[in-house]
Amino acid sequence: MSHAAYPLPATAAPAEGPAGGRSAAAAVGLSKVYGQGETRVTALDGVSVEFGRGEFTAIMGPSGSGKSTLMHCMAGLDSISSGSARIGGTDLSGLADAALTKIRREKLGFIFQAFNLLPTLTALENILLPLQLAGRTPDQEWLDAVVASVGLADRLGHRPSQLSGGQQQRVACARALASRPEIIFADEPTGNLDSRSSGEVLSFLAASVRELGQTVVMVTHDPVAASYAGRVVFLADGRIVDELQRPTADSVLARMKRFGADQAV
Repeated sequence: MSHAAYPLPATAAPAEGPAGGRSAAAAVGLSKVYGQGETRVTALDGVSVEFGRGEFTAIMGPSGSGKSTLMHCMAGLDSISSGSARIGGTDLSGLADAALTKIRREKLGFIFQAFNLLPTLTALENILLPLQLAGRTPDQEWLDAVVASVGLADRLGHRPSQLSGGQQQRVACARALASRPEIIFADEPTGNLDSRSSGEVLSFLAASVRELGQTVVMVTHDPVAASYAGRVVFLADGRIVDELQRPTADSVLARMKRFGADQAV
């Protein structure tokens, strides 16, 4: 669905956290191939890209362009055929499953289109679950800041069924932030939300970058969602074809049309 009908709130101006010359994540010559012979599909074709710390980057492209595959490879959720993907100073390409699991648990946060909340747990229990699974004690000061920024302090005792879709996704955002990850990967986080709820979630993600110094990489098909980011990277046919700084919904849409991707919005 497109959210082009709702305006960009003043509180959600494009977030531009300084990278400080440091990379939160990077790909170098990253390729991903599925199948062999006649069924061989090249999903990513030699992609090189860097995501700076404290920045909000959106990844866009038509269906089948490789944007979700790139995110999954960068996050260690999918294997790499060639090249490398790095989180901080760690190259994921040679790590065993146990080491990848540790990286995902300790350094990454995830937000997906489906909220993936456990229905029997309260909002607070869902937020704290990854920390508990990792055997870590929450940093109370950080947790308080996350809960305050997500705007759900009065809903922490509610279960998912007692929350709206937008509130559930904000709980998912807080869960991703609770462990203070090095980077958050968000895959179409507003895909199941109406325009108002989408604006709330995107405003929160932008604020987490601007006010909490978080790094966010978001896959989206929506130019308005992308306009909340400070930078947009465009993919087509498994390759990076363009990049845009300080995007607006109109500039993103125009850039998409330039390489024939208007069917994706």
